[in-house]
Amino acid sequence: MFTEEHHSFRKMVRDFVDREIQPNVDTWEAQGAFPAHELFPKLAQLGVLGLEYDPEFGGQGADHLFTAVLHEELGRIDAAGIAMAIGVQTDMATPSLHEYGSDELKRRYLAPALAGDMVCSIAVTESDAGSDVAGLRTRAVQEDDHWVINGSKLYITNGVQADWVCLLARTSSDNKRGFTQIVVPTDTPGFTVSRKLDKLGMRSSDTAELSFDNCRVPIANTIGEVGRGFQQQMHQFQAERMSGAYDRVGRIQRALDRTTDYLKTRKTFGTPLIDRQHIAFRLADLYARLDMLRHYNYACAAAHMRGEDTTRYATVAKLTIGQLSNDVAAACLQFHGGVGYMEETWTARFYRDMALTSIGGGADEIMLQVITKLEGIHS
Repeated sequence: MFTEEHHSFRKMVRDFVDREIQPNVDTWEAQGAFPAHELFPKLAQLGVLGLEYDPEFGGQGADHLFTAVLHEELGRIDAAGIAMAIGVQTDMATPSLHEYGSDELKRRYLAPALAGDMVCSIAVTESDAGSDVAGLRTRAVQEDDHWVINGSKLYITNGVQADWVCLLARTSSDNKRGFTQIVVPTDTPGFTVSRKLDKLGMRSSDTAELSFDNCRVPIANTIGEVGRGFQQQMHQFQAERMSGAYDRVGRIQRALDRTTDYLKTRKTFGTPLIDRQHIAFRLADLYARLDMLRHYNYACAAAHMRGEDTTRYATVAKLTIGQLSNDVAAACLQFHGGVGYMEETWTARFYRDMALTSIGGGADEIMLQVITKLEGIHS
């Protein structure tokens, strides 16, 4: 399935992570953000910010397996917030613009994002509308050749550093055709970062509340068709969920390997902990579940490359990886004992970071709701 080119790409990304990111992780975590405007141009030089995108706009025109490899390797970063922020740039804020945006819009906003010159963000969630996307209240009203936007967005990754956001706003009262995606530059009058949020985990990723107060942007900044924003965003969510599942495979693999190495050296009553059957069996079970998910991801990637609808794959993967992430985080912490509960040990950060997996990008309960509909359990 993977070629030598994929393997070479994996090594290139891994070397970059080890050289440019890992040495800075603790500092960026303590600062509560990483310098995206410094890191993203370096990533762009590797060609990873637009792997599957049109070369005309700075993409690489690569197949989807490169995306799977990229996120598995980013998953090895010892702070999940950095990988998440990169994923926003590559697979959350830009897919709709690439697929539905006009050439002019792509030249002005997509090309600089792929070059690492602009940081972007996806602005969907609101204080009372997260998984319930149809409940969004932020409104864009057409006045002559501009949208006038009023409202707020919450829990927005990259929101503090973003140069533009892919905004989903209500443009009519029709819940089926009442939403539109719009590129909003963050230097537009009326746009403000209300506050930077303090999170349990993912601390190296800046997360913001955004406000729009009579914020005027050209109608030409509309992504795709007016009134089709909800459908376009649902499609964009699939890319987000697939990339997140790929990431967690790399992240969980690294966590289990580090825990195994620790258990081989940590002795109790004269015996390495790894020799305790319960611990060994528990690790074996987690490795087995990880292997199942890894190959499920590859089946999803193959289906995507065949042009199939991957909604089922992405939904099942999102649900499964959330549950596995929480189980692995708890096991790694438990098996490290008291030292694992200390902030100086990687297990504490890993435990905090993994808590978001079952919440962000659609909570577990939403994934279950989607599956019940796909299976015909509920209408």
